[in-house]
Amino acid sequence: MGVYDHDSLRAMGFKALGEGVRVSDKASIYGASRISLGAYCRIDDFCVLSAGEGGIFVGRNVHIAVMCSLIGQGRIQLSDFCGISSRVSIYSSNDDYSGEFMTNPTIPEQYTKVVHRGVTLHRHVIIGSGSVVLPGVTIGEGAAVGALTLVAKDLEPFGIYAGQPLKKIKVRSTRLLELEKLFLAGKPIEGDKENPVTHED
Repeated sequence: MGVYDHDSLRAMGFKALGEGVRVSDKASIYGASRISLGAYCRIDDFCVLSAGEGGIFVGRNVHIAVMCSLIGQGRIQLSDFCGISSRVSIYSSNDDYSGEFMTNPTIPEQYTKVVHRGVTLHRHVIIGSGSVVLPGVTIGEGAAVGALTLVAKDLEPFGIYAGQPLKKIKVRSTRLLELEKLFLAGKPIEGDKENPVTHED
């Protein structure tokens, strides 16, 4: 994957840019001045980040996989250690589908009724391939969402969710919080003293 060097990223005018950020040179970035990228985050090929007034905030060690889209006027926040699998779409704006209004951005606002609501993914959230997250959703710390899931409501921390309609299928382990501490301290996992954790793993 070809990535922009740090000077090129700085020239794009991001609101904030952490150390070790990797952005594919095939990604599309709109509204860079409203986008913050945390340390060691990675954005892969063919992703689209289109930041509206609310901005997009990406935490440290966040992975946004190939062909994802983050779009809308509302704030979108991906907190530290989130993982967004391929073809995930996160929307902070949505048209009215009732037929009472016209739709799509080629139509003047007086004829449409677009809803703008922020989306927040708390730390260690992972979203499976092909899933869609709608405006106004908050996903609690450590929650996991299976592939091809429509997320239209808030999710509790450390649940594993999947299906159509979405439902909680089990509880997710919190061991990752202990691993986070080792990772940030640069300490090896117990039983693997020869291979200390590095911040770029």
